[in-house]
Amino acid sequence: MQYRRSHTPGATYFFTVITYNRNRILCILENVDLLRKSFWQVMQEYPFKIDAFVLLPEHLHCIWTLPEDDADFSNRWRLVKNYFSRQCREQYQGRVSVSRKRKGEKGIWQRRFWEHQIRDEQDFAQHVDYIHYNPVRHGLVKSPKDWEYSSFHRYVRDGVYPVDWGSKPIQFDPDIGME
Repeated sequence: MQYRRSHTPGATYFFTVITYNRNRILCILENVDLLRKSFWQVMQEYPFKIDAFVLLPEHLHCIWTLPEDDADFSNRWRLVKNYFSRQCREQYQGRVSVSRKRKGEKGIWQRRFWEHQIRDEQDFAQHVDYIHYNPVRHGLVKSPKDWEYSSFHRYVRDGVYPVDWGSKPIQFDPDIGME
């Protein structure tokens, strides 16, 4: 089966990106900063808007809006992942597990990522909610306000959510999100 990605210039997309073997490396403070730098670096040459974002120990979810004349999110992800991986390897040189060295594996990320083109305002809102509730869903915190690595705090500042949003269980349509 051949997987076909949607490529619509100027569209908005939801993404899930997962670390190799779900290694829990992303929320280490040095790696949080490195991931920020990776996004910033790519955005300098290939602009896009990050509409929503959450970083968890072994995966991240985000929504991007691309420029009107551009549909190349794949190249952007390749560059973000490559920049992070190169810098991370330099930072942790010699700390790769023996079993991974024997296998010749050096990847930090799973090779692919999940993407979904946002269809309308309701789809956008549902995916933003899913992103912000994800740390609760994974049992990392009891409320989105308690998770540091999320755009939830910006949404509260902008008046989109009350600070206690997501403190009670939320059920999502099974078509929302992907992990």
